[in-house]
Amino acid sequence: MANTTSTLSIEIDIPLQTLTLLKSATPWLCYRVSTALNGPGERSNSGCTPRGRHIIRAMIGDERPVGAVFVGRRPTGEIYSPALAAQYPSRDWILSRIMWLSGIEIDVNRLGAVDTMRRYIYIHGTPDSEPMGVPLSHGCVRMRNMDIIDLFDRVQPGCQVTIF
Repeated sequence: MANTTSTLSIEIDIPLQTLTLLKSATPWLCYRVSTALNGPGERSNSGCTPRGRHIIRAMIGDERPVGAVFVGRRPTGEIYSPALAAQYPSRDWILSRIMWLSGIEIDVNRLGAVDTMRRYIYIHGTPDSEPMGVPLSHGCVRMRNMDIIDLFDRVQPGCQVTIF
């Protein structure tokens, strides 16, 4: 169940590879994450994690099972498994929940060649076999499946997200 108070916000620290949920600007919960292998950056097609101020524009996957597979933000009906991974070795696995980000700083992470939403940058679940605390994504912020579900259940669209 989403928290209906507007006092929740998120900070993602790229150097530390952490996501912190703040309550009334005070750190409350902290999760290990994995950001982009290519490091921070805002340009389209860079494979980088965009910095700056964002909001959660859309939340996808409510009530889907742990490990539900998404392609193009739509559930495939599959549940992630090592056998499925072996069948599709080149997939960038987006699992369990998706929080689609939108930049709010014009010419920094919104509009033109730096638009976070048009780059399809999400906070999302990834196979639990993938390491956290190590930058490995294609630009998104990856989390353990139970962590993304826990976070998803606490926030709502419009939640402020700062990435630095």
